[in-house]
Amino acid sequence: MLGDRMMTSPRFLTKPLYLQLRDALADRIASGEWKPGSAIPNESDLAREFEVSAGTMRKALDLMEGEHLLTRRQGRGTFVNDQSSDELAARFSNIRGSEGKRICGQLKSTQITSGSANDMERTRLRISAQDSVYRVQRVRHDRGVVFQAEEASLPTTLFPGLDEKKDVAHGIIALAQDYGILPGKAEERVSLGEASPQMAETLGIAVRSPVIVLDRVVRALDGRPIEWRVAWCNLSDKYYMVEMT
Repeated sequence: MLGDRMMTSPRFLTKPLYLQLRDALADRIASGEWKPGSAIPNESDLAREFEVSAGTMRKALDLMEGEHLLTRRQGRGTFVNDQSSDELAARFSNIRGSEGKRICGQLKSTQITSGSANDMERTRLRISAQDSVYRVQRVRHDRGVVFQAEEASLPTTLFPGLDEKKDVAHGIIALAQDYGILPGKAEERVSLGEASPQMAETLGIAVRSPVIVLDRVVRALDGRPIEWRVAWCNLSDKYYMVEMT
């Protein structure tokens, strides 16, 4: 039976059944079988396919909705989320404008290079000394005023050919979707720094002016780090906010 095969696979032996189901359904999204914006089979049909109870399948779908993979629409069904949509692509951005809205900003410039991973990249991305990374530099502005410069490192093994893409301006959420990677959680460290001469010129501020430094790692649904990003921010007319529950 399909359910028995799933449960006895070495990949699933130590996981609760609803997590096994989440992983199996998430694979369909990552592989492109279920495309962004498309409706998936209803809960009852999925429960019959996997030979599990409706309650167990509902628990798996609830988890996937909480992980931003699916959206349920009353009376219409359950749909695969488009990770490149403005709302989802900005969910790891905690910079707010005076009106309280998240601000990702518009890109002023983007550059990409590749090379062997340095010590910090190996540590933050959990990769080996033999691995290489893509390094993406972006400068963001809001209403014409530059407020953030960032440097991101991504494992080349997860994003093959990224340096050949015509457009690398998209953030990690949209990029991951393009490569069949499902983003999971992120962690961000916040500290206070001083603007170097180069950073001061980029941000249009005086050398050694205080800047907010955001050190962030984004992980895939399975826990693998997929991006390490450090951003230097001039938040003179903005603020950083995290919602806590």
